[in-house]
Amino acid sequence: MSTSRFSFTLPTAVLLSAISLLAVAVPLRPALAGEFTVTDGKADMEISEVSRIYLDGKLVSEFRLDDATRHKTVRIPTPLGRVDHTYTLCGEITIRTADGRTETHEVSSNGILHNPDGHHFYAFGSYGFKDFFLLDPQAPQVAERLPGRGEVCSAPIS
Repeated sequence: MSTSRFSFTLPTAVLLSAISLLAVAVPLRPALAGEFTVTDGKADMEISEVSRIYLDGKLVSEFRLDDATRHKTVRIPTPLGRVDHTYTLCGEITIRTADGRTETHEVSSNGILHNPDGHHFYAFGSYGFKDFFLLDPQAPQVAERLPGRGEVCSAPIS
């Protein structure tokens, strides 16, 4: 009686073929570890806002705020295997000044979120709508602001 170590019965061969087809047909995605939320709201001085959030260099959400949409909350999933994540805020905010003029300010800032899963962040602006950052008021140590402009932001083209 002779047995080959590499011979397969028909059901095994069919199973292996099905597994290899499945591996080709289903794209691999990074496993998700959790998620956090971000809320952005339109201030009274703001006419409009268009801003984007990048997590670890990848676009994860966009906010478009005006009088019809005064605030928005988004859920942002985080990839498995990382605890700290870089974030960048990019975009433009148009405000009406106290003397009635219109000004557009560029949003371009960076930060690091330390273990953000389960946290709720707010997008804040300070210094006359010139500095933007994420903050969880219940746990301010979770978000760290970094100086300078966001690397993934590009200047608006008009």
